Amino acid sequence: MTDFGDGLAQGADLVAAAEDAVAQATAPLGGRRPDLLAVFVCHPDPDEIGRAGARAMEVAGARVAVGCSAGGVIGDGRGVEARPAVAVWAAALPDATLTPFRLDASRTETGLVVGGMPKNAGADEVGLLLADPYTFPIQGFVEQSADVLGGLPLVGGLASGPGGPGGTRLFLDGVVHERGVVGVTIGGGVRVRTLVSQGCRPIGPTMTVTAAEGPHLQGLAGTPAYTKLEEIVRGLDEADQQMVARGLHLGIAMNEYADDHRQGDFLIRGVVGADPEQGTITVGDVVEVGRTVRFQVRDAASADADLDWLMTRFRGEGGTAGALLFSCNGRGRAMFPDADHDVDAVRRGLSPEGVAGFFAAGEIGPVASRNHLHAFTASVLAFGD
Repeated sequence: MTDFGDGLAQGADLVAAAEDAVAQATAPLGGRRPDLLAVFVCHPDPDEIGRAGARAMEVAGARVAVGCSAGGVIGDGRGVEARPAVAVWAAALPDATLTPFRLDASRTETGLVVGGMPKNAGADEVGLLLADPYTFPIQGFVEQSADVLGGLPLVGGLASGPGGPGGTRLFLDGVVHERGVVGVTIGGGVRVRTLVSQGCRPIGPTMTVTAAEGPHLQGLAGTPAYTKLEEIVRGLDEADQQMVARGLHLGIAMNEYADDHRQGDFLIRGVVGADPEQGTITVGDVVEVGRTVRFQVRDAASADADLDWLMTRFRGEGGTAGALLFSCNGRGRAMFPDADHDVDAVRRGLSPEGVAGFFAAGEIGPVASRNHLHAFTASVLAFGD
């Protein structure tokens, strides 16, 4: 029988907080040893983070344990940002196949080589990844994962630590690492689903890219890209124009054969620059000629509506007993009234027994059956009841 629990504890004694969080998370398991444990730690001292993570793994004694440092953690129905805290998630998955792995990247004469990659055994349903972005080429790995891992869905997030490079800590089966990636593939007798809420609302019409060079859009619907953007913005009301000024995004349609592209059909990428003289717009990704795109804006209301909409659709696919939540560190109090918004939405929308996670420096999750690295999203790994 599957069971799930979560816990969150704070305090100056972070090791004691780790023990408390483990006790909370494992209580619903009725004395059974967790099969899968996830530990997330926030503290201004990376050594304290390492000690707390190691203690949590030791006390829980799980079959597989993974985790990382973060700028904020999620558990016990709340989010805690930029304060010492430990969040723990525990799962009894007696029929699951769990294969832990650690990836590291090294430079050779021919380029970067990634070691430790898991082999997709065919029965694997999903891979959980936690990465140090300073020491591992995570974006390139995620983009190529469909070929490398045989289409295995990946979910997770980028860890962060105090002081930037060198401050990140990763946890795997009792060992604390300072670089690379830790994770686990999950399969066997367990039902998992993934959800990615990108939190954007479309503006203007869908358009075909008629000229482009790498990330630079030169033509949209036969018009210089910058001119087309000006035309769209002029047609918006004042509130939407202000949202464009605060941050504009581009949605890239993931299914070119769809008759109608709606919310959730786009991969969201930021607009990072514009050149009125050249008539170009620069996007944080390569966009090929012929792709269908649509400009997007993001605010608290649109992010809230998108997450609720996805939860409604998700509920129709079956019940959820537990969930791991990877929420962007640009969400939380930076976007909503408090840090509890996303975990509240997941608990309200899916009613899991246990949900925990962390505020990530980038989120990993599939959109239209391909894995991507995202920003400003909420990525969820849900376990069926």
